[in-house]
Amino acid sequence: MLVLITYDVAISQGNGARRLRRVAKICQNYGQRVQNSVFECVVDSLQLQQLKTQIAAVIDLQHDSIRYYNLGKSGQKKVDHVGAKPSFDIEDVLIV
Repeated sequence: MLVLITYDVAISQGNGARRLRRVAKICQNYGQRVQNSVFECVVDSLQLQQLKTQIAAVIDLQHDSIRYYNLGKSGQKKVDHVGAKPSFDIEDVLIV
């Protein structure tokens, strides 16, 4: 399933910059950054639960917020991209 993850980590609170980097790194392990605090992740239900657990262990619930938008199995078809940074299919073959 395609899950869109957005986050807002308060860097002015305590170790906010460190939390921000850790949340971004967790998200990078599961998906692709599409904007500064936005990731598209193709995960199954177990991976999504693991991702949520890892992020919950990092954030400060009093100051940070995370949103998970579950777009489902056909979620990529629901994405309409306009502008810079060309869109790509994150489930397609990637040649490095």
